[in-house]
Amino acid sequence: MTEEDIRDSIETLARQARAASYRLSQLSTEKKNAILLAMAEGIRAASAKLIEENAKDLEAAESKGLSSAMIDRLRLDGKRIEAMAQGIAEVAELPDPVGHVMESWTRPNGMRLEQVRVPIGTIGIIYESRPNVTSDAAVLCLKTGNATILRGGSEAIHSNRAIAEVLTKSGEAAGLPEHAIELIPFTDRASVAALCAMDKWLDVIIPRGGRGLIETVVSLARMPVIKHYDGICHLYVDAAADLDMAVKLTVNSKTHKPGVCNALETLLVHESVEETFLPMVAEALREKDVELRGCERTRAVIDCEAATEDDWGTEYLDLILSIKVVDSLEAAVDHINTHGSHHTDCIVTGDEPTAERFLSAVDSACVFHNVSTRFADGGEFGFGAEIGISTEKLHARGPMGLRELTSYQYRVRGEGQVR
Repeated sequence: MTEEDIRDSIETLARQARAASYRLSQLSTEKKNAILLAMAEGIRAASAKLIEENAKDLEAAESKGLSSAMIDRLRLDGKRIEAMAQGIAEVAELPDPVGHVMESWTRPNGMRLEQVRVPIGTIGIIYESRPNVTSDAAVLCLKTGNATILRGGSEAIHSNRAIAEVLTKSGEAAGLPEHAIELIPFTDRASVAALCAMDKWLDVIIPRGGRGLIETVVSLARMPVIKHYDGICHLYVDAAADLDMAVKLTVNSKTHKPGVCNALETLLVHESVEETFLPMVAEALREKDVELRGCERTRAVIDCEAATEDDWGTEYLDLILSIKVVDSLEAAVDHINTHGSHHTDCIVTGDEPTAERFLSAVDSACVFHNVSTRFADGGEFGFGAEIGISTEKLHARGPMGLRELTSYQYRVRGEGQVR
């Protein structure tokens, strides 16, 4: 396809989605929930087809030599498809934020004002690798009355097409407006630039993927962008930490699913516990095949590769962990605020005042005390499926659920008041 063909095709999709958004905004909560439940059953019924299409993507990924972590993010099986369906059903059960009166008041002249949650409108999602994002994004946008245009990566194109087709067909059978969910069916790079230029039809774009993708979207977008760059997550083991707990949280944060944004990338250890804790955690991590890279003080206690300055700012997305010994809480906080990505950072300590100092001083979307970083997730927060995790400070921050996909309007009622 030529760039002009791509632009024309995407403009058609965007125009159609905009028209659908107005119809979506008028659906009742009951109607939206019925559509979502029909989608969940549609996903379950199409499990074999989805696995068949996903196999094509897995074969291509292996032939391209993608890492095992990236291939795992791409993989669909019966368990993950059921989780996808269950996630849709859970969104149906969540309270609908649309129409919620956030605040109301009456002016001295008798005017009655309400600040009411409303859909954003039309949302573009640009993402890589994980095909379940197709479902998560579509259903969260539907629940909040937003039309969505999805542009997935080439590595998951067969899976994404199949999921979008199932959602659309099962949803429309239950009353979903036509064109409410649009998937760009081709993966030409020019499609990203074309979508970013559709500010007449799109209200916001949300990129999910690597830094290169996000920087491209930010540089091209003519509408607001909600993003997170990296997931450089830290866990700080304080002088007052329960060391057995610290080992458990470190291993879970790093190895439970290393190829995701809430996986641990840097471990910070207070100098008072380095001699005891570092051998404990190194043994546990090596049992999980984690490669360790440490500062000079770390290497004086355990055998590991030397960490470079670049390691402190690297999102490995793999079984690699950098370790640094620090002499104080303040040093840990300074390291996190300097080298982190403002995503998720955790302190392990039994001292409550120290924990509170950490929680207030670390400038991240999610700050944890004695909890695995893997809980930085919309589902684990009780939001149902998430649209992404924002490291921005305006409009949305942290896991983005239903409320973050709404805007608001002022509704003013009176009896003929004039100025």
